[in-house]
Amino acid sequence: MTPSERKLEPAANHGLGLGAPPPGETAPGPGAGEAGTLSAAQRAILKKRAQVLARVPKGEGDGGECLEVVEFLLAYETYGIESSYIREVYPLKELTPLPGTPPFVLGIINVRGQILSVIDLKKFFDLPEKGLTDLNRVIIIQAEKMEFGILADAIHAIRHIPVREIQPSLPTLTGIRAEYLRGVTGDRLVVLNVAKILADPGLVVHEEVPG
Repeated sequence: MTPSERKLEPAANHGLGLGAPPPGETAPGPGAGEAGTLSAAQRAILKKRAQVLARVPKGEGDGGECLEVVEFLLAYETYGIESSYIREVYPLKELTPLPGTPPFVLGIINVRGQILSVIDLKKFFDLPEKGLTDLNRVIIIQAEKMEFGILADAIHAIRHIPVREIQPSLPTLTGIRAEYLRGVTGDRLVVLNVAKILADPGLVVHEEVPG
């Protein structure tokens, strides 16, 4: 795992106080602030402490904007969705098929009393099937009044990606139409444009009640 990644569990807060020396070190003794009184060992300690305090996470100290995404696996490909659009990740269970809907709508699930449709992005993007997969997670995404779940094989981690590292990609390389792509990273993480997906009128499931 790279420094910019973290698991979905809350990360511990490992702060380093400005007034305390790093673990395993002792503070310089009395008189250390006077010129010419620092020993070689004390100068080494102060230099090391200054280097630790000067460290800045990648993408934060250089004024670059970072994008927080949830990385997930779907049909042996790795995708990313901006975490600001994700309400929660829910286990896939008791999926009820919905007759008369497009093939990419696999059905509906009950999430604590709320009925949500579940979308298979492989079928929505017309991506080729790559054998059997273990679809056992639903990522619930939302924006304004639109909300539904998308299937995932597994959730990998939350990543902070510098925006400058997300490069445009030709749709022919990913199989996804350009309007649904935010871009691709150097390690081939496909970052989806969730705002475009949520705004697509084709994903609105209309239920008709017979008269």
